[in-house]
Amino acid sequence: MRIVIAEDDPLLREGVALLLRAESLDVVATTDSPDSFLAAVDAHRPDVAIVDVRMPPTHTDEGIAAAVEARRRQPGLAVLVLSAYVEQAFATELLAGGTDRLGYLLKERVGRVDQFLDALHRVAEGGTAIDPEVVAQLLTRTRTDSGLERLTAREFDVLALMAEGLGNTAISERLFVSEGAVHKHIRSIFAKLDLAPTDRADRRVTAVLRYLEETQRRG
Repeated sequence: MRIVIAEDDPLLREGVALLLRAESLDVVATTDSPDSFLAAVDAHRPDVAIVDVRMPPTHTDEGIAAAVEARRRQPGLAVLVLSAYVEQAFATELLAGGTDRLGYLLKERVGRVDQFLDALHRVAEGGTAIDPEVVAQLLTRTRTDSGLERLTAREFDVLALMAEGLGNTAISERLFVSEGAVHKHIRSIFAKLDLAPTDRADRRVTAVLRYLEETQRRG
């Protein structure tokens, strides 16, 4: 796995690089600005990019804009975004293009090495890894009048874990229920949210992105 890191905090940047290299992962470049990050993506064609949301010069949304541009230049690039706290507009902007090979984690998650590495591998393998705190805040903000009010507490828990990118087996393990129960809850979620029985993966994505899109419109 070839990785480029874009983070303007030198301590965090080098710390993440050291951690990944200790795991025998190939960190091909570390950068501290959007321009140098995009140049590294063009030069090294990495499998995964780890990108800070707030970067120079204004420390607002440069990292998100660079991540979106990197995925435009290199379709299929996996991106794991790091943020100091939940930034609703930035999360929805990044997720608007789809959730495949995409992660959004709070920086505090990096210190939980197993969770960080699990998220990195999940994204690299084509999945989604959204921080539980990000999911909780985004879905809570859109619960009223979005269809979420129809869900039971357990269905809401299942939906939140779906939004993190977990599959049915992982959800059953997290909630200590059977996979059959998870399937039942997901079918009920789809029915209550009026999602047509088309492709299962599409419905899973739609069940999360609908609320993120509503949040973006309200913002």
